[in-house]
Amino acid sequence: MHKDELLELHEQMVIIKDNFAARETVDGTLFEKYESLDVDPSHVHKSKSEHKHAVFVLGNALASAMTDDEFSNAGRVGKRMEELADDAESKL
Repeated sequence: MHKDELLELHEQMVIIKDNFAARETVDGTLFEKYESLDVDPSHVHKSKSEHKHAVFVLGNALASAMTDDEFSNAGRVGKRMEELADDAESKL
């Protein structure tokens, strides 16, 4: 995936995050790890690896927002996103 495509994906995922965060039923702390990364889609000066890591961390948070059951489809996606985020972080 090219960096510009990754930035577009990151931007779309942030829009989804904002929609989830606006719901009263979603725990606002789910997105704290992502927000602590300080990597926003508009930060084009940040490396592709930093954006990739942010996308995986955000993907994990979004999957967690969709389910409490780690064995559901969203739960399995969340677990895989967590693994990918850990791998991407080790490459930073």
